[in-house]
Amino acid sequence: MDAHLFAPFTQRSVTLRNRVGISPMCQYSSVDGRANDWHLAHLGARAIGGAGLVCVEATAVSPEGRISPHDMGLWDDAQVEPLARIAAFVEAHGAVSAIQLAHAGRKASVARPWDGSGFLAPSAGGWQTVAPSALPFREGDGVPRALDAGGLQEVVADFAQAARRARRGGFRVAEIHGARGYLLHQFLSPLSNRREDGWGGDFDGRVRLALAVAEAVRSEWPAELPLWFRVSATDWAEGGWSADETVELARRLHARGVDLVDCSSGGLVPHAKIPLGPGYQVPFARRVRAEAGVATAAVGLITEPAQADAIVRTGDADVVLIARASLRDADWPRHAAAVLGQPLPTAPPQYQRAL
Repeated sequence: MDAHLFAPFTQRSVTLRNRVGISPMCQYSSVDGRANDWHLAHLGARAIGGAGLVCVEATAVSPEGRISPHDMGLWDDAQVEPLARIAAFVEAHGAVSAIQLAHAGRKASVARPWDGSGFLAPSAGGWQTVAPSALPFREGDGVPRALDAGGLQEVVADFAQAARRARRGGFRVAEIHGARGYLLHQFLSPLSNRREDGWGGDFDGRVRLALAVAEAVRSEWPAELPLWFRVSATDWAEGGWSADETVELARRLHARGVDLVDCSSGGLVPHAKIPLGPGYQVPFARRVRAEAGVATAAVGLITEPAQADAIVRTGDADVVLIARASLRDADWPRHAAAVLGQPLPTAPPQYQRAL
């Protein structure tokens, strides 16, 4: 490949100035699902820091789709303007603004991590969760309500309406969250989907909701803008969702207008055995890119500039998403460019005296 970490990347009408993206990371800091000054400062700093793309955290498409009561949302028109302020700031500083649309399913209604992450009953500020089947994520959680036909149609419509609001907010990349044990992933995996109707059972039934959501979002998302989809490429658990199934799902998503598959893993069951290590999910991105013929993003314990650059240079993935490393260093892309001997991303004039 001629590409490297600081080569531009174009999909449809959108060009990222480099291949470094800031992965969506929940901040658990919203009130009534609305973005606020914390989100502006957090995301804006990473655009200033030189990333090619900055993605807003998992943004719930309905109130019951939130992970915690403090999650971001896009189920109400009043939530658009605070997010539009962030998208405009990110774009003004050279990064492409992206947003991840999500529904937590049975992993919803929990406290923030620093409040213990425990399940919240309705009496404690939580709510009735929903899922493909009435199986809780872990012992002690509330039992989710299995979605009926009407509920499934509502989920698809919620994703589509959230995509419409995201475009009104000025975002130029939308990502559907189908990973980490949240609702769409719950439908994909036989460990959480025990349905016997057309939304479960064999592979075609289990992928039906993910494909329906992708089609609905693509129908609302402008044709000139990219659509991404995050997957958990494996459950890391016996009898669960597999990498082979991920490749086939990626093919079907690509045929429905998905431009990039963002390859994460795990999150579905608490007993998963995950072999954590630097770049441990990169092989999934490489395989999906090669076998499904769709662009991919690599994410997960990617921390070093040379490591990230090698992922792009060798064709393992088209984009590298940085998460915790960017929390430690908002200027990670600029520092990585210096290490790699690449031109530094443009800094705002207020900061140029320090370069």
